Amino acid sequence: MAAGRSARLGGTLLKQFAPLGEGTVLERAVRALSLDPRIEALCVVLPAQEVEGAQGRAATSLPGVTAVVPGGSTRAESVRRGLAALSAEHVLVHDAARPLCPARVVRDVVDATLADGAAVPVLSVHDTVKEDDGKGFVLRTVARGSLRLAQTPQGARADWLREALDRALREGVEPTDEAAALERAGRRVRLVAGDPGNLKITDATDLEEARRRVAAPPEWRVGTGFDIHRFAPGRRLVLGGVELPNEDGLAGHSDADVVLHAAMDALLGAAGLPDIGAHFPPDDPAWEGADSRILAARVAEMVRASGFEPVNLDLTVLCERPRLRPHVTAMCGATAAAFGMEVARVTIKATTLEGLGSLGRAEGIACQSSALVKRRDR
Repeated sequence: MAAGRSARLGGTLLKQFAPLGEGTVLERAVRALSLDPRIEALCVVLPAQEVEGAQGRAATSLPGVTAVVPGGSTRAESVRRGLAALSAEHVLVHDAARPLCPARVVRDVVDATLADGAAVPVLSVHDTVKEDDGKGFVLRTVARGSLRLAQTPQGARADWLREALDRALREGVEPTDEAAALERAGRRVRLVAGDPGNLKITDATDLEEARRRVAAPPEWRVGTGFDIHRFAPGRRLVLGGVELPNEDGLAGHSDADVVLHAAMDALLGAAGLPDIGAHFPPDDPAWEGADSRILAARVAEMVRASGFEPVNLDLTVLCERPRLRPHVTAMCGATAAAFGMEVARVTIKATTLEGLGSLGRAEGIACQSSALVKRRDR
């Protein structure tokens, strides 16, 4: 949604086209969505006079954008036009004015939308809330416990959202956001955790704050991990989330996937969190025979909840057998999927021990890992 007039920003440049870092406000907002692999297409809604001009051409070239359409006189009409340009069962509606939306918020809204039909990211209200009587005095203090501040992107089944907006139009109501339209239509909207860093640019002060955050040097952290398991004939062998047929498995409380275990410890260490033994104790029956891909997904959630985003994983498997080269591509893909990362950010290598030590005598398999994480935009 980039069809606004920026009345409160001042000046002649619309805020969605204002420079922000190496691009514009709009470009960063589009990128926040396009990075999620489940986003199949993007439609940018611009002011009508910009669609055929330089801004429209620039928007068309952005990653994932399949359509650029003119907005209407209201937000609801602009959303309806955007919906008409897309063919999808589920949609997200995001404000170009929120260019710093973290990947975690997009991911959680997509998850909740697919599960419940509609979702909105929200923040709790921490300050005491006063209602204005319109004359400059306090009318009353509003209980804040159940109040939430809505953000975008907001997700919905496309048919639900079309019906809700059509109903609002018939009733002469202008909803302030998509969740409000869905509520009026009787749809339940799932609340998911928003993020304080998902700043909305409304005025010049907000734009300067966004620029300050983008210009701030990123915080990077490195972690290392190591895991080793001895062979246990009769068990299946799972490495990097991939089962290798006709091979002896490894002894362990879970599925003994040394690759994912080493990767988990590296990511936890980088984020300053306790190791996997603290989260999944080896004497807890809940984790007996557990699929390490499930544990890895939980670790990824912990890392992101602590304020960091995994950037890359580099793993080296130490073993005399089996031969891993034919399986490395599949292992990289499964490992990346488990942690919610791009496959290009995961590297897995294998080396032998030249017959030295217990690993060299083919008594087991070990893996060492290094991980890089980056503090999310606040």
